[in-house]
Amino acid sequence: MFAIDRRLLTKLEPVVARALIVDPNPHAARLLYDIVKALGARDVVTATDESMAMKAAAALEPGIIFTERSGPALDGESLARRLRRSDLECRRAPIIMITTEATATTILGARDAGVHEFLRKPFTGGDLLKRVENVALKPRNWIEAVGYVGPDRRRFNSGEYSGPTKRRTDKAATGAAAVDEARDQAMRILAASLDQFDADPMQAVRSIREQASALKAVAMKASDSRLAVAVGALEVSLASGQATKETLSAPIGGLLAMHQAAAPVKKAG
Repeated sequence: MFAIDRRLLTKLEPVVARALIVDPNPHAARLLYDIVKALGARDVVTATDESMAMKAAAALEPGIIFTERSGPALDGESLARRLRRSDLECRRAPIIMITTEATATTILGARDAGVHEFLRKPFTGGDLLKRVENVALKPRNWIEAVGYVGPDRRRFNSGEYSGPTKRRTDKAATGAAAVDEARDQAMRILAASLDQFDADPMQAVRSIREQASALKAVAMKASDSRLAVAVGALEVSLASGQATKETLSAPIGGLLAMHQAAAPVKKAG
């Protein structure tokens, strides 16, 4: 195995304590099991297919998930999407996809499915440790839209990917810039969620609720009473229990009109 600094293990412990490994190859699963144990995992559950993985995720509520990209009865991208759109507590858990198929298409497919990191086989314990460090110590903003659910794709940092959308030096905004960025992103996702409402009403409502929460936080940080009132109107519509595109259109329209006065809204998601 390989030596790991104890201070690093302590930092990783909250994430790796409970781990789920999804791989139909027992030898590959065992290798990964041993490495994850060396990283400090206490509870490690293995699954060989997508159905078993979903049941294991519900029972274990893992802090981190490792999955092979493909195999009999296993589609890693499909599994990632199901987890992200589920009601499980672990739906936001970091997912690291491990496979021999490291092409630009498969890497981008993993990213767009909501995977945090991508690792090509064969790999070393050090390679895996770098991926785990990334997801545990460099958390990315969560995106709850209709077309996409998962970590911020703009900061996808797989060592295998070097495409035009990769920005290793991209740093999150801070201070007033961070507030403005959060407001703009929430508004764009709100617009997209309303547009795509009919395609997936349940996810659209979840997305809209998430943006309402984000905008409420923005209003508090910016001491923006007008925004707070407008968000309150949206929360009232969401609290009715029977939110529809029609009941949400007016409060969302009000928020978008308010924001559009300062900057054009670009649809996202």
